[in-house]
Amino acid sequence: MANEFSTQHSLYFHIPFCRSKCPYCDFYSQVADPGQLDDYVELLLRHLAWLSKQQVFTGPLRTVFFGGGTPSLLAPEQVAALLDQVRRTAGLAADAEISLEANPGTVDEQCLRGYRQAGVNRLSFGVQSMQDTALQLLGRGHSVRQAVQAVNWARQAGFRDIGCDLIFGLPGQGRTELLQDLAALLALQPSHLSCYGLTVEQGTPFERLQQEGSLQLPDDELYRDLFLILHEQLSAAGFDHYEISNYAQPGHVCRHNLAYWQRRTCYAVGAGAHSFLADGYGMRRSVPADLQLYRQSLGAGCDPAVTLETFDRGGAMAETLYLGLRCREGVSEGDFRRRFGLGVAEAFPQAVKRCGERFSYEAGRWRFDLQGWLLYDHFISFFL
Repeated sequence: MANEFSTQHSLYFHIPFCRSKCPYCDFYSQVADPGQLDDYVELLLRHLAWLSKQQVFTGPLRTVFFGGGTPSLLAPEQVAALLDQVRRTAGLAADAEISLEANPGTVDEQCLRGYRQAGVNRLSFGVQSMQDTALQLLGRGHSVRQAVQAVNWARQAGFRDIGCDLIFGLPGQGRTELLQDLAALLALQPSHLSCYGLTVEQGTPFERLQQEGSLQLPDDELYRDLFLILHEQLSAAGFDHYEISNYAQPGHVCRHNLAYWQRRTCYAVGAGAHSFLADGYGMRRSVPADLQLYRQSLGAGCDPAVTLETFDRGGAMAETLYLGLRCREGVSEGDFRRRFGLGVAEAFPQAVKRCGERFSYEAGRWRFDLQGWLLYDHFISFFL
């Protein structure tokens, strides 16, 4: 069963290397040396070639995203080699969005010019805070001064699509500190902001600190206030709050992330990378987070990815809502009915009822309101 997004494909590169590991991060990454990066790029090129040979990899691709880890540890020449291989195999749409995540402490103006010349047209800087004390707490390898300099360099290098990440809900953070962070970030004039509440993930150093009682996060009431401050301040500054954690100036939404939330096909290469194939009701696959196994699989000419889940109709309906309702545009009743043969309220009558006024149907679309987003995990659990 094909769907309307079956020919709109994306590609994700996972770069599992960092200069050091942040204490809150549970993504697959390790400390790298330059030799490892050279070897890893060769593995990525081999993976792209394998996908093309097996006729799995089709395009032209609408978006490409270098994530990690710290993709900005790659030299511009390495990024260029990977994008050249993509052009030769799947191809790129004329207006393809090509994003690269960057740590402000790993780039300079020459490097950023090299990325732009290689074809990258969107940068996402892991700024996280505009307070040096908070950056030290988070284990970030850059200062506020470096973050400001990196954004300025990016603009001078020709980038017009520049995003910044912000972590809020830090220990000791209140309204005043968040407002200071926002004022400093807005002074940089980014086109996109991703604002994530700090969470303590299992197996991280922050989990140990929390268990010891030396890491205390804001309570639910303060977290709510901080979330609403972000919405109010950024909306007033002209940003569209288009997804729970994401804000964009007009014309600058992250199209790659929209592909995830709309369940479009996204190929993935690299150890620890996750892909989604939209054919039928959808399939999720992943490459194990094991560099040695990745190398062995590609050396043997085998598919390095394994299937995580093949969706049935019920699972696809639930995930369509789980992902789509994260976005301000919500879920189209007409699209849902054409895809699954019944409407949202028919498929999930009790869930719709339990959500009450937080969940509404207007102009042919289902949406959560702002308060529904604030308690998203609670309300969306009714559909799962």
